[in-house]
Amino acid sequence: MKKAFITLSLAALVAALPGCGNAGKKGGSSGALSGNAAERVYVAPGEHDEFYAFISGGFSGQLAVHGLPSGRLFKVIPVFSQDAEKAYGYNEETKPMLETSYGFVPWDDAHHPDLSQTKGVIDGRWCFINGNNTPRIARIDLKTFETVEIIEVPNSAGNHSSSYVTENTEYVVAGTRFGVPVPQRDMPIDEYKGNFKGALSFIKVNPETGKMNLEFQIMTPGFDYDKAHPGRGKSHGWFFFTTYNTEEANSLLEVNASQHDKDFIAAVNWKKAEEYMAQGKFKTMPARYAHNVYSEETHSATSTMMNEVKILDPAECPGLVYFLPTPKSPHGCDVDPTGEYIVGSGKLSANVTVHSFDKMLDAIANKKYDGEAYGIPILKFEDVLAGQVVQPGLGPLHTEFDADGNAYTTFFISSEVVKWKLGTWEVIDRKPTYYSVGHLMIPGGNSQKPFGKYLVAMNKITKDRYLPTGPELCQSAQLYDITGDKMVLLSDFPTVGEPHYAAGCPADLIKPNQTKIYKLEENKHPYATLKAEDARVERDGKNVHVYMTMIRSHFTPDNIEGVKTGDRVYFHVTNLEQDYDVPHGISMVGANTSELLIMPGQTETFVWEPKNVGVWPFYCTDFCSALHQEMQGYVRVSPAGSTIPLKWSLDGE
Repeated sequence: MKKAFITLSLAALVAALPGCGNAGKKGGSSGALSGNAAERVYVAPGEHDEFYAFISGGFSGQLAVHGLPSGRLFKVIPVFSQDAEKAYGYNEETKPMLETSYGFVPWDDAHHPDLSQTKGVIDGRWCFINGNNTPRIARIDLKTFETVEIIEVPNSAGNHSSSYVTENTEYVVAGTRFGVPVPQRDMPIDEYKGNFKGALSFIKVNPETGKMNLEFQIMTPGFDYDKAHPGRGKSHGWFFFTTYNTEEANSLLEVNASQHDKDFIAAVNWKKAEEYMAQGKFKTMPARYAHNVYSEETHSATSTMMNEVKILDPAECPGLVYFLPTPKSPHGCDVDPTGEYIVGSGKLSANVTVHSFDKMLDAIANKKYDGEAYGIPILKFEDVLAGQVVQPGLGPLHTEFDADGNAYTTFFISSEVVKWKLGTWEVIDRKPTYYSVGHLMIPGGNSQKPFGKYLVAMNKITKDRYLPTGPELCQSAQLYDITGDKMVLLSDFPTVGEPHYAAGCPADLIKPNQTKIYKLEENKHPYATLKAEDARVERDGKNVHVYMTMIRSHFTPDNIEGVKTGDRVYFHVTNLEQDYDVPHGISMVGANTSELLIMPGQTETFVWEPKNVGVWPFYCTDFCSALHQEMQGYVRVSPAGSTIPLKWSLDGE
């Protein structure tokens, strides 16, 4: 309560500053909102939003899809968490997606989505997102808006500076937040310094299929690696990671990790890394991690346990990594569309520091070093500094860019978004947020081609913004128009979980490629039943396989007898519809799982283990027709020793 009150007071103070309370656009307006704000976010019935926004679900482990400018929630994509609505992680087909080296882990902390790019421009093919807790990277296919691949990241802990893609989607990176022993072993925690390591993982992406492969890891000192962004344009071939805790403290970090005046941005030359890999300069070490892939042909996932990883040591690979001193406890690490400016937001710094890529190259060429850390050169701060935005606000976190040479930075403590000019470092505008803003997103704002128009601020506190819902309040996203000289707050809308980042692009990049149905003739699921007359029930010991079809408004078979207590019944259900937007559902009394929601032409499986004798109903869970209520059936369960044979009814019987 105290934190929220202080934040609100600061926001009110900022709003009272000269030029800060007017939320007008070109031509000016007055009040908290412009007079036509509602009109500018209104999307009429039947019309489509201009942009998709992919907003992370944080501790929900999911990814939410919103439209902009309306803010409407279209879909929640399950990624690392089970989802009963879609049976993700419950049906037999998708359970392998949640396998890890630790076993079945049906949750994670989903932080930073990023969209695939071609030549530095968002191409609308895939969305990547990281699991922070059990280190993982996932890929979502934007033809289906479904998670199709998850790769676990070994030697990592707190997979935070992830998942960011290079400008041709050559790599997606995964940087560890926590230093840990590599390989893991039993050792005293107070021996952290010099013994713990930080793994920066480079995951290769197949340019045609999107399939991922952990290509190599760079084993850096055991600092905390917080955020990252790739170089672009002139700095393509480099990746930049903010670090904190260069003190290598292991307790009371809010004090002990804030002693140094400057921490670092780690500049990684991944083109040089590729050269070292080709020369065989890597070491191969054992590492157990899961690689899970969903097949659109079989409608099923497989999990493969991998057993090794290739390691590059910067101390043995000159030119691979350099440290750029950056004040103080930096969080955000952002690169402008030209690739020249690298912005480091020091949470405890009064200024926003901007490094120059050209100056960095000059400092490297002329060896303008200020010492080294574990064999990695430290460049001199003054030699790589492009400039600083002086006292723009309190608690800078993240920066995004428009196409006109402007940058926008969030300030957590003063609860505001500040617009400033690249090159001159002049503050142009500031607008309050409500309250304690973390990340922000401009569609395409982390690419060579920002689409601009809107800015989404993702806030941590929503006290008094919405109807109260007990002690737990929803998170808030706020939409700003950035087309004019001054930002204009248009609306806010609640979000799923705690968003940490978002990615956005024009809807026209994605809409034309949408999968509308799964073609029955392309269904290669091993238990698919493609015609109602092929429906059947088969026994294999205590396993009973039901090959079932569904179509408006009937299951085939709809009556099954001969099942016994102690059996394990597999319902393999195929939706025979070939019409867009006609899913069907199925659920079974007593099944220790979720319902299935099956798209046209798709096959899914759930398992039912009957515990009690009786006649038990199943039914469709998705309202599909006027006779939806009639879409039901029964399974007769007899005692374990019964000799009643399997019997089932087909259509018309």
